[in-house]
Amino acid sequence: MANTKSALKRAKIAERNRLRNKSYKSAVKTLMKKYFAAVETYAANPTPESNEEVQTRMSEAYSKIDKAVKRGVLHPNNGARKKSRLAQRLKAHTQPAVTAS
Repeated sequence: MANTKSALKRAKIAERNRLRNKSYKSAVKTLMKKYFAAVETYAANPTPESNEEVQTRMSEAYSKIDKAVKRGVLHPNNGARKKSRLAQRLKAHTQPAVTAS
């Protein structure tokens, strides 16, 4: 347990920040899962409506990731890696497989 007044204050601030960071990280994970589910739906039945849903989900996830990075919840490289994984998942289903010759 903290002994000094300043240490008590820092512990209180650290807990507040931990809860806010937890909320952001949870929201990012949720949006990523919703996006991946939309991509799987699109892969099973590629229609313009499902493509629009995928684009909407991607936009929401990108936005939340960027906000988390801006607020210091995620490291910039971590945010970039998450966004890259989102794009990579969609690309695998939209691009035809290229064979190396």
